[in-house]
Amino acid sequence: MKVVWQLGEATVRDVYEDLLERRKIAYTTVMTMMKVLEGKGHLRKRRTIGPMSTGPPARGGGRQGMVREFVDRLFDGAAHPLLVHLVEDRRLTKKELEELARTIEKA
Repeated sequence: MKVVWQLGEATVRDVYEDLLERRKIAYTTVMTMMKVLEGKGHLRKRRTIGPMSTGPPARGGGRQGMVREFVDRLFDGAAHPLLVHLVEDRRLTKKELEELARTIEKA
């Protein structure tokens, strides 16, 4: 998804070549994952003649749905344990913690 977000739209080959620069990966793996992401509504397929091409990522860039699915799978749908983990893991800067506190206050 990061590659598609960076490019705005991409073919399977575009994503494959970008990932291949960082790690060994099979073209068919990328194709399968993109089909799965499309099936879940995170990507939209653009009809073209030739190789599959994605249009812009689905509404919200797919992040909302992916985060929701992550929270559902790992935390049984409860966001609180995830937030506690992130805060206690100390990977958030003081500025990020302050921004998080403001966001929580607004909610």
